[in-house]
Order: sequence, then structure tokens, then C-alpha cells
Amino acid sequence: MTAYIIRRLLVLPIMLLGVTIIVFSMMQILGPDKLLSAYVDPNKAEKLSVKELEMLKERYGLNDPLVIRYGKWIGNTLQGDLGWSQVGRAPVLDSIVSRFPYTIELAIYSVIPIIGIGIWLGVLAAVKHNSFIDQFVRIFAIVGWSFPDYVFALLIILVFYSWLGWFPPGILSVQMEQVVNSAGYHQFTRLLTFDGLLNGRLDVFWDALRHIIGPILTLSYIQWAYLLRITRSSMLEVLRKDYVRTARAKGLDEKVVINKHAKRNALIPVVTVAGQLLIGLLMGVIIVEAVFNRPGLGSFVAQSASQLDYASVMGALLFSAAIMIVGNLIIDISYAFIDPRIRLE
Repeated sequence: MTAYIIRRLLVLPIMLLGVTIIVFSMMQILGPDKLLSAYVDPNKAEKLSVKELEMLKERYGLNDPLVIRYGKWIGNTLQGDLGWSQVGRAPVLDSIVSRFPYTIELAIYSVIPIIGIGIWLGVLAAVKHNSFIDQFVRIFAIVGWSFPDYVFALLIILVFYSWLGWFPPGILSVQMEQVVNSAGYHQFTRLLTFDGLLNGRLDVFWDALRHIIGPILTLSYIQWAYLLRITRSSMLEVLRKDYVRTARAKGLDEKVVINKHAKRNALIPVVTVAGQLLIGLLMGVIIVEAVFNRPGLGSFVAQSASQLDYASVMGALLFSAAIMIVGNLIIDISYAFIDPRIRLE
């Protein structure tokens, strides 16, 4: 397995290089005039003369041959220079880094109930095959998978905020924002709930938690539906295997048969799905973040696309591709730890 990991790590730069070529090729379709907005604030560019604009194009090499432009762009990218973000009014990388903690926090709190409850419901439905519980879980999954995420998000806001006043949208109340931005408050991780605990401010922790529960409920219900269906199908297939029948014939306790012999072998396809769900969360949940007004990576991409902020969109695309490539490597390696019979060669 060590050799496999080394080979995959050596392939990573090649894969990332391929992604940069694709992103760069997409950018070139825009032309030099549009690409100039990635380096110069459009409000300032409007005041410049044609001659000054041409000088800026020459300065940033937008009129150079394609190969030279790619070389300069990849050099700037390796130094963290992804251009200027109109939406963030800052360099693209700084805009992404400042918003990514909100996405990480949402992913951390969402992935625990999604994976934990999703796998539990899937295993329960498979073990209780064709029972009332199984039928109920299947209906629960079909309804959840059929529900558009933006509709369910709006229902969450309607019920839990408009009617009950429990879980408001956004990230913090006005009062807690003043506390977080005060001089005596330290942002250790930029994760609001974690920093609230580290600063000993339970009021900030609880306020941030109240604001994040709505998105968690929305993401959890929709993703439960998908994950539990995969788990149920995989578990049913494993329960029909000969080694499970043999374990039962030996008189082993049913819990031992399910947890030791069946569940572990059924988790291989589930790990793939769960890993992809986590990668998707880290790449930003555009609709959920937009509906709940959370300034994460997803809402940043949505705002950038709506304002034709090409540099921000391409920068976020490159950032998300890197997350996906690294995440898939981790998923592949995790197979061998879940099932020792698998030897990654």
C-alpha cells in the first residue's frame, strides 16, 4: 500500500497541471478585454483611456502568445496570485480564504449527522427488510431525494425562523458580530462556534450554532436520502453472502453478524459516496449558502457568476478541483483500512 500511496502522490502534480490547463483554456475564450478585469478593478478601468488599457494588457501579457501567457499565469498561480476579485474587492485567493472557514464549519457540522444517521438508517432498513421500518425509511428517502434543496431550505426558514423564531439565517446576530469584531476577541480558527468556545464566550457559540442549524437540517435530510439508499442496497447484498449465512449457522449473536461480518464489508461503496458528499460540502453548497445568507465558498461562487467576475469563478474552480483531487486520494487510501482484504497495488 505504501508504494500505491507514493505513486498517487507523484501523480497529483500531473493531475493538478491538467486542471490548470483546462481552467486556463476556459479563460482564454473570454479574450484580453474581459481578462483584464482579473487584474484591474473595473471601476478604475472605466476611467482609463484606450492607450492606457493597451499598456495594461501589455504589462500583464494579455497580448502575448498562448504558451507564454500560460507560463506567466501558472507562475502567478503558484505564488498565490489568482487575480483580483470584484466581489470580494480583494485578491481572489484572499477572498476565498476569508470565506472558506464558513464552508468548513458547515461541512463539519453537516457531515456528522449525514454519515452517522444515513448509515444507521440504511443498515436498519436492510436488517428489517420488507418490514414497516424498511418501508418507512424507503418513503423517507424517496421524499428527501425528490425534494429540491432550495424548497426545503425555504421551508426550514418559514417554520423554524418565521413561525418559531428559532434558527435565523446568516452567521451571527448583530450583537454577536460586534463581540467577534471587538479587540479583545481572538479568532483562532475563524470557525465561529470553535472560536466562541476557545474565547470562553458561550453566548457567541450558541448564537453561531443557532444560525447554522437551518443549513445543517437542509443538507442532512437531502443527503440522508441518498446515503441511506446506497447503504441499504449494499447491506442487503452482503447479507445474502455465504459467509454471513455461515456466521449465523455457527450460532453467532445477530449483532456480531451484522456489525462484524456484514456492516464492515458493506461500507466499501458507502465510503465512496460519503467521501464524495464531504468533498461536495467543502467545495461549497451554493444554493443552501445563498438561501441562508452564509458568506461561504458556495455563495461566493454564486455572486461571482452573477456579476461576471471571471477571476473569482476561475479561482474558485481551481481551488475546488484541488479539493476534489486530494479528497479522492484520501478515499482510495481509506479502503484498505476499512477492509484489510483490499490491497492497493
